[in-house]
Amino acid sequence: MDAPGSPLFSRIRLASPSDVPHVHKLIHQMAVFENLSHVCSTTESDLSANLFTSPPFQSFTIFILEVSPKPFPENSPHNSNPNYIPVVRILNSDHPMDDPDREIFKSEDENVVVAGFALFFPNFPAYTGRPGLFLEAIFVRKCYRRKGFGKMLLSAVAKQAVKMNYCEVFWLVLNRNVNATRFYEDMGAQILPEWRICRLAGDALQLHENDN
Repeated sequence: MDAPGSPLFSRIRLASPSDVPHVHKLIHQMAVFENLSHVCSTTESDLSANLFTSPPFQSFTIFILEVSPKPFPENSPHNSNPNYIPVVRILNSDHPMDDPDREIFKSEDENVVVAGFALFFPNFPAYTGRPGLFLEAIFVRKCYRRKGFGKMLLSAVAKQAVKMNYCEVFWLVLNRNVNATRFYEDMGAQILPEWRICRLAGDALQLHENDN
């Protein structure tokens, strides 16, 4: 637990296969938070089999948010990743940081803890004729919310889109999640009420297996 007023170091980096257990736990925590546990069937095997099969930013990509009461190790292998230079910020915390799940979210060393993630991949908005990024999921663990980390994650995705000359970052938000909607609007996002989500899955999807 950090003393009041002590710095809290944060880092956004590319996920690697070794992060799968943490990503799996984060996804299930997100499902609980959004009252969607009944549709969450993700396993670590699913994630291992489907993520990290293509170079970052060309397919499914994950940013990991980590925090530490001490500076991140200079010799960290994440610092030498040729695909992405980690983003590091320092937050001066006014209150002690109490993380009840600290032990199960330990990351690179004894001090580094995974605090959140963003999952995104390229899409192609037909009306623009240019690629964009679809933000499938963004999540910050409860004890680290309202400290600017969500903004940090979303900004990192937006900055990557600009770097790649993509036209947009697109994502969905639940109608009942008023706080998230307000947060996204404060970030400059447009909420598009005229669009509805259409989803074909499960048995309904399998019905099309033999369609010509």
